[in-house]
Amino acid sequence: MNNPNNIIDSLEELEAFLIAIENGGLGLTGVAGVALATNNANGQPFVAVLDDKHQLLLARNVTQEVFNTGKDLVRNGPKKH
Repeated sequence: MNNPNNIIDSLEELEAFLIAIENGGLGLTGVAGVALATNNANGQPFVAVLDDKHQLLLARNVTQEVFNTGKDLVRNGPKKH
């Protein structure tokens, strides 16, 4: 999660990431949910993809702005196109 080039920095990019998860485009299996969280070690916000036991499957850093404004998008899911 420390790659600065891998930070989601817009709501559009967050939505595309969520759609990719829903469509199975990232090759993940057993996805049960997605959450926004903060790294306890350094305070960096991130989006977490979780399995049914709340174990982390994948994480991507997000900017503080996306963390603050993307909560409804993560909670309600992306708009269907």
